[in-house]
Amino acid sequence: MKEKVILGEEEIKRSLIRIAHEILEKNKGARNLALIGIWTRGAYLARRLATLIEQFEQEKVRLGSLDVTFYRDDVRLRGLKEPGKTLIDFDLTDLNVVLVDDVLFTGRTVRAALNALMDFGRPLKVQLAVLVDRGHRELPIKADFVGKNIPTSKSEEVKVFLKEVDGKEQVVIRSSEK
Repeated sequence: MKEKVILGEEEIKRSLIRIAHEILEKNKGARNLALIGIWTRGAYLARRLATLIEQFEQEKVRLGSLDVTFYRDDVRLRGLKEPGKTLIDFDLTDLNVVLVDDVLFTGRTVRAALNALMDFGRPLKVQLAVLVDRGHRELPIKADFVGKNIPTSKSEEVKVFLKEVDGKEQVVIRSSEK
């Protein structure tokens, strides 16, 4: 299996700083903002974004995590995995919510997350922030904030490694080509 590093630790850090600034600009600050990370790696990226936004604005950001396992439309195809952590201890009604995920691919995870979010209130607006957009959408979903667009083939795999989960920090493309 061939593996190519697309983003290293510094590139990930710079991407998150840029995304944090873009979120603040588009939402006119942090006052009405909530970041919800899609479990697993999206939750850690959301936490990092919240920390950056709080540093820039000196204002606390509402932060939550969302497991979409039971909202997926492909559970029968993928099989049921161990559920992750959903922790949203505030009402989303009338907030600008930014969903955060590591990789945007077909759009099915985001669709599931949108359905799950509605159990926690009716947001004023929902936006999407992703570290990597690799294309190949199956649903009409587009990220508002993107760290890096990476053109891929469907046979390739994009893998995000984060220190909190994997002990290292990088984004790689894996290919079965030799």
